[in-house]
Amino acid sequence: MSFYKYHVFFCVNQRGAGESCCAQIGAQRVRDYTKQRIKELGLSGEGNIRINMAGCLGRCTEGPVLVVYPDETWYTYVDEEDIDEIIEQHLQQGKIVKRLLI
Repeated sequence: MSFYKYHVFFCVNQRGAGESCCAQIGAQRVRDYTKQRIKELGLSGEGNIRINMAGCLGRCTEGPVLVVYPDETWYTYVDEEDIDEIIEQHLQQGKIVKRLLI
């Protein structure tokens, strides 16, 4: 059994000037929001959900991106409303949010 039910990695990578990257699109701010929401909902910790930062996940042109393990589900998002949908649908109910898949 996995230590966490879900492990969510947010790309927060910063690339050189002119190169597409998740950091340019506010990934750190949204990752921080997600971590706080998971804590507020009582979903963090062992057996639950872990929110982490990641370096480049290699999908820069599709960003910003996050990946949910162990489901190996890749998402893009625009704002906190998209994140709330991922939390409610995927992380709480186990349903893939198809409109945000990459």
